[in-house]
Amino acid sequence: MMAKLYHWHTCGFFHLTEILGCRAWYHSSMLKHSLFDLHISKSSAARVEKLGEGSWHLEIPARQRAGYRLAQLDDHGTLRRSNFIWKPPLTLSLQARLSAEELPGTWGFGLWNDPFSFLLGNEGVTLRFPALPDAAWFFHASPQNYLSFRDDLPANGFLAATFCSQHIPAVLLALAAPILALTLFPGAAQLVRRLLQRVIHQDAAQIHTHVTDWHTYMLEWDPGMVRFNLDGAYISETQIVPRAPLSLVIWVDNQYAALSPAGRLKYGTLPTPEPAWMELRELKLLDHT
Repeated sequence: MMAKLYHWHTCGFFHLTEILGCRAWYHSSMLKHSLFDLHISKSSAARVEKLGEGSWHLEIPARQRAGYRLAQLDDHGTLRRSNFIWKPPLTLSLQARLSAEELPGTWGFGLWNDPFSFLLGNEGVTLRFPALPDAAWFFHASPQNYLSFRDDLPANGFLAATFCSQHIPAVLLALAAPILALTLFPGAAQLVRRLLQRVIHQDAAQIHTHVTDWHTYMLEWDPGMVRFNLDGAYISETQIVPRAPLSLVIWVDNQYAALSPAGRLKYGTLPTPEPAWMELRELKLLDHT
């Protein structure tokens, strides 16, 4: 079996190939072209900085006024979704800590298909046609969010979560956009919510830990299973598995969205009374193919 370990360090990207116990290191400068460089997307005054020794600092500023604020690392850059690089079996691991237990908006790290970039207009964000979500990630949503289409799953807080959506061409999604306007009306919103349950499958488990402390997070993505590991202990597994290919994403933002069982769609941005930041280190991706 051959395993490929992609490991980001201060001095660049390394590619480790292991065959029958033999290892060889390749620095990104030795390669003609690398698809694995980390790409920065951020709003005005947000910070995404490499600190050294393989660590990063992502921060959005303290502001009371409205406006979307984002600090993001990803490895898709300007790639088309069909050219995203990650497929199962794959293991993602990193260490992270946050500036506070509860940050306004959302933050997280994992794998996704970048379904909502058409809504954004920040520095470094590549606009793509809309898509339904496919993701496996550690995801935190503040209490203003309600991000579950299923009544039996947690809809905010710190979650080990996955999404697997049916493939619907972007043209058909664009034609269906007027239907989403019905979510602004309470009665019709519940009809749309039931329709979304048919095409978007999801699973989520609550995570109880102090996110301001350093923890080691690991996600194992296999063709029929996704497993989540916290500090060496498995905390959740699910057979709701996202469709490949996906890209790496790590972010902090101040956005919220809520489509609760009894209400209409609410969305917007939240004040950030204090700077909201994430620090991470030891980012690794192990390709088992």
